[in-house]
Amino acid sequence: MEERITILEAVKKEFTCEEIDIRTYSPLTLAYIGDAIYDLVIRTIVVERANTSPNRLHHKTVGYVNARIQAQMVEGLMEELTEEERGIYKRGRNAKSYTIAKNATVIEYRKATGFEALCGYLYLTGKQERLLELVKMAIEKVGMKI
Repeated sequence: MEERITILEAVKKEFTCEEIDIRTYSPLTLAYIGDAIYDLVIRTIVVERANTSPNRLHHKTVGYVNARIQAQMVEGLMEELTEEERGIYKRGRNAKSYTIAKNATVIEYRKATGFEALCGYLYLTGKQERLLELVKMAIEKVGMKI
């Protein structure tokens, strides 16, 4: 049986990345990678469920990858988060960001940043199963169907 490695492990190996203590990452750095990972998860689900035009795929994806929805998702997840995960979320939420939200309030944007920081943290610590579990729960809690 072939051993499976995650994309994170493959990237670290292929590009000889050094191990860095995750605690040294700023919450906005975690949110930066978390935004991309969350987007990739949603895009993967959308593509797997509908082989259609890129324009339609984009419009479907945008319904899940925006600050307003992410804020609702994380609000629904709070009871499900471990103490450690709540701490990562709060660090991200409270981080001073120099960007502004396009279609969300400042509060929604900060909550979304916290959610993205949590996604980034789970990804970089190799906890992809937990990441997917939380994303699935979040989608269900806001009553959306992909």
